[in-house]
Formats: sequence, C-alpha cells, structure tokens
Amino acid sequence: MEAQPKRCRRCLLQDMADENDYYASVVRYRATMPRRVRTPDAEYTARLEHCRTCPSLNAGTCMQCGCYVEMRAARTDMHCPLDNAPW
Repeated sequence: MEAQPKRCRRCLLQDMADENDYYASVVRYRATMPRRVRTPDAEYTARLEHCRTCPSLNAGTCMQCGCYVEMRAARTDMHCPLDNAPW
C-alpha cells in the first residue's frame, strides 16, 4: 500500500505547486485581473505572510471563509475574514 503524503497545514498553494494545478490557476487569475482590483506585489506578499502565521490556514485554504488565501489576498477589495483582521 502506498503511503499518503502528509498535507502541509501552514502552507500556501505556491508551496504545494508540485502536488496540484491550483497554484497555476492563482497565477493566471492574478495576471488577468484588472490593475484597479489587483493587490500590489509588496502588499500581496505581506498579506500572504500574515496568512502563513494564522492558525486558520490549512493547506492553502482559509478555514474561516473557505477560500484559497492566495485568491483572496490578490484583490484589493477583499480582506482577511478574522474579527481582528491584519489586512
């Protein structure tokens, strides 16, 4: 019987890019997004760093809202769903 790989609980989709195609979808989504709603690169990176430290992150998914954190962080009009939201 083949062993199942462990899921990375505090990982983003980009950290698991070799396991699935979801991160490629994030890259395409962000590349085609209108500039007026696309989070600037530096802010996007900062948002994702907050997500990495959050106990609600589970394998790229926010367990508070069910979204892929990289998709949510990509839009300027989206915010962290926590009550004390860091972004």
